Amino acid sequence: MQIIKVTGYAVRSAVITMRRRGTPLEFVIFPMLHVASPTFYSQVRRRLATCDLILQEGIRGKSAVVSTLTLAYRFAPRRGRNGLAEQQDSVVLPESVPVIYPDVTAAEAVAELRKLPLWMYALLLVAAPVMGLVFAVRGPRAFLDEDLAVDDLPATARAEMLADNEVAHAMTDHRDRRLLAVLGRVIDERADERIRVAVVYGADHVPAIVAGLMDRHDFRPRDAEWLTVYVPA
Repeated sequence: MQIIKVTGYAVRSAVITMRRRGTPLEFVIFPMLHVASPTFYSQVRRRLATCDLILQEGIRGKSAVVSTLTLAYRFAPRRGRNGLAEQQDSVVLPESVPVIYPDVTAAEAVAELRKLPLWMYALLLVAAPVMGLVFAVRGPRAFLDEDLAVDDLPATARAEMLADNEVAHAMTDHRDRRLLAVLGRVIDERADERIRVAVVYGADHVPAIVAGLMDRHDFRPRDAEWLTVYVPA
């Protein structure tokens, strides 16, 4: 299933609606990029306002390691000419809809990363800010380089940092399991309610979310809508 579509003309994200036969509850999956045009975030916010519950990505607590890694996408919006913005809950989430944060704590995220070989962990910490600066300098052109189904690092860093899947697994696997456990509880408790539950997570998490809902709970993708993440000037 294509989640993020990259062409020479635009970058688009597929909003996926999943349903199960005989169940009124439905899930709407929003594959997010942590840096995008402000218009993308406003499109997401309008659609979230029609939902009844939001499950939102967001590592809880503070950590110097997590802050270092997220420099990669926090640098880009600082150059105003890029026309890019960083994803912020205050911009994306409507105030009228309740929000649950199923994500791990900063300490748990760092513990997973520390399971990597020492050299890989050290390289990750050194290279992430450097790649963030490259992303900031290159600006929107970085969006057109390669597949953007990436969560914690922009596409410009992927070849250097995520060539070995150990890094990707350390960044996503534990968090995906935590989210799927919460999705399971929502289904157990509210499957008979006619509600729309939004899942707002980085695009790199979406394959695991969709597979989990299909394999564990028999929900299937029924509709998809493309939202424009960025259009080159």
